Amino acid sequence: MKTAVCPGSFDPITLGHLDIIKRASTLFDKVIVLVVVNPNKHPAFTAAERVEMIKKAVVGIENITVDSYEGLLIDYVRQVGAAAIVKGLRAMSDFEYEFQMALTNKKFLPCAETVFLTTGIQNMYLSSSLVKQVAQFNGDISDFVPTVLYDEIAARLIPKSDKGRE
Repeated sequence: MKTAVCPGSFDPITLGHLDIIKRASTLFDKVIVLVVVNPNKHPAFTAAERVEMIKKAVVGIENITVDSYEGLLIDYVRQVGAAAIVKGLRAMSDFEYEFQMALTNKKFLPCAETVFLTTGIQNMYLSSSLVKQVAQFNGDISDFVPTVLYDEIAARLIPKSDKGRE
């Protein structure tokens, strides 16, 4: 059975993330969506909240599991015996960083491949940072996040004094 790890911060999960996750699920027997905890970042949602949101977004996709990890990604990949790391790419700037990470991961675990999936054109501009910024100014984020999570994400990100305007 070929297992892939699809890592990210997912703070919050976007439709772009979900697109990559769904497509990865058609390529591998098992996909572990991994909330990677970066102690240097200050996320809007806890790791446990992000795990639960992802679980809600992938309901019905049988070969996906969700987990979180604080540490080197490659250590997690080794622990679960994954054959691949799946990364989504939006632009050339993503590629430069992700290529560097792929080479570093390959150095530490030569048997794990990094697979790059390009985002759909409708999500090329989309990021969790963009979602947070638009929400902060009471912008409509409904086209950016899974419908099942909109209320939960909006409740956290849209300033309280603006929530009545939705």
